[in-house]
Amino acid sequence: MAKNTEIARIQKGALTADEAEALFATVDETGHTDEERARKERRRRKEKGAGVDVDPLTGDDPSGSNVEKVIAKTAVVFVVFFLALVVVMQVVFGFVRRSNTSNLSENVNVKTVASALSGGVEWGNGFTQFPEDFSVIEADENTGRIEVSVTDTSSENALECFAGSQVQATAFAVNSLLNPKIDTVVYHVNVHLDENGNIERSQLFGFLKPTGDVTSFMTFVWTKTQSSSGVNFSCTITGIDDALQDELRDQITTSFTPVQILSGSNN
Repeated sequence: MAKNTEIARIQKGALTADEAEALFATVDETGHTDEERARKERRRRKEKGAGVDVDPLTGDDPSGSNVEKVIAKTAVVFVVFFLALVVVMQVVFGFVRRSNTSNLSENVNVKTVASALSGGVEWGNGFTQFPEDFSVIEADENTGRIEVSVTDTSSENALECFAGSQVQATAFAVNSLLNPKIDTVVYHVNVHLDENGNIERSQLFGFLKPTGDVTSFMTFVWTKTQSSSGVNFSCTITGIDDALQDELRDQITTSFTPVQILSGSNN
């Protein structure tokens, strides 16, 4: 009975939850509610060189009631910083790529052509990249001729290879033919074929290269001629046999197809 009486007496003088919260809200980093005692405590700690315990989030909020605001502010700052970093990296990467890529309209030799195939060339609003596997057969301003060979390892079928190679050959040839000393650009395209004659491509983000035999797929021959009416660029596609033409026709499903172009190409 005496024990229960003591407990009741203690509970009678206990603070409610709201009272406790109000009390601790007035406690500063020194642990005092009285401003004068808090000032003396700060001075004493400063004289002894002792640090003052401050809430890690904010010294003005020792009770931690502004944690959500601090976290939100930190998140916003991080997102803005990350976006700014991405934009800066894109600008720097574009500048470095342009500065390291040869301008074939000004200078053509084996080194500059290899640099263009490795780094890409400007086309439209961006850059056109080329397959990693390539070779420069000829690049000579004296003969006015450029001839290169690439091996496509990213296309899944004949239609993808034809479409992608056409864009790459066009970008490469037009950039080269803008050089007044170049009038012919030959762009050979090779692929890897498996034992069933299907095109193989790289796997695992390009780390696993295809192992099938390398076979000629098609060749784009671009020429430049000058006349009284201006400069004419023309393209001839060679190396397309009947089987490849049939495969491309089967894979094209649009109402407008390049059947006439393929039928008129040279084998």
